[in-house]
Amino acid sequence: MTGMPRIRVLVVDDSPFMRMAISRTLEPAGGIEVVGQARNGVEAMEKAKALNPDVITLDMEMPLMDGLETLKAIMAWPRPIPCVMVSALTTEGAEITLTALDEGAIDFITKPSSLAGMDIGRLQRDLVNKILAAAHIPPARLKRRMGPPVVRIPLQLGSTAGKRGIEVVCIGISTGGPSALQQIIPVLPANLPVAVMVAQHMPPGFTKSMAERLNRVSAVEVKEAEEGDIISPGRVLLAKSGMHLVFNEKYGRKIASITHRPESENYFPSVNVLFESAAHFFGNRTLPVVMTGMGTDGTEGLKELKKKGAFAMAQSEESCAVYGMPKSAIEGGLIDRVAGLEEMASAIIEEL
Repeated sequence: MTGMPRIRVLVVDDSPFMRMAISRTLEPAGGIEVVGQARNGVEAMEKAKALNPDVITLDMEMPLMDGLETLKAIMAWPRPIPCVMVSALTTEGAEITLTALDEGAIDFITKPSSLAGMDIGRLQRDLVNKILAAAHIPPARLKRRMGPPVVRIPLQLGSTAGKRGIEVVCIGISTGGPSALQQIIPVLPANLPVAVMVAQHMPPGFTKSMAERLNRVSAVEVKEAEEGDIISPGRVLLAKSGMHLVFNEKYGRKIASITHRPESENYFPSVNVLFESAAHFFGNRTLPVVMTGMGTDGTEGLKELKKKGAFAMAQSEESCAVYGMPKSAIEGGLIDRVAGLEEMASAIIEEL
């Protein structure tokens, strides 16, 4: 809109081609202006101080000073600048990217392996949406995170546990999710009497590394969901990125199923698809939890769960990295309890 301030972006990448590609994908986007480019972390720091951009796109692998080192330095500034990382689609790249999210990066996009493999349309959609979200995050929420928390004493199941007869907790989460989940899953007790299913918006190739990281610091079992995984108490299944996670039944037992359908969804995995499947298989024995993330994914699925009488929770605005998905659910009148991130694990236990 005319008169609205434009979001000023600094593009940082050691590849001239990627600097050009990212800049050109942003140029047609309304309200975004590329104010500068940098070839490495040292140059990025200098230009960031001189140009004061609203958002930085930050490549991981660069000479002199890599993306992770640069991010840590920027997050230590009195007024840090939101960063969207540009990650290589490799196992090592996934690990470094998750570390960057721990250190305060808002989100990431995956770098195509070649020009032939570049989907400009997808790159533009993803990058523009993530820059818009990053630009509107209050500086106070850009707190530097120091990686996975030390495993705390497992929460004790209180006298109210089991009051709703919950069998499965379904968490829908997006931007800010990897760091938020590290404050929830590791403090769940080993004797958790329910299964937990997580739909985290993420590009293919990253959820396996995230599940392994969570599993290393958790009392419960955490794994990337595979076809046929049994839904059982004390087990946390993360939806496989690029696929939907739904429920099925085999030999009288509830199992996980991995599917591309419906293909009409904007996100893979979709929170709506997970919630709708839970409504069908578990009804009001489902505890849906909508957490940080842009957009409205989860709202339509919640409507189906509410028809079955399910109790629903959402993350508080002040504790979200991006208050999109919870806002949509709350404004839709679909939420029964709002909890901050630090109290979310205990709140979930209380509502079982």
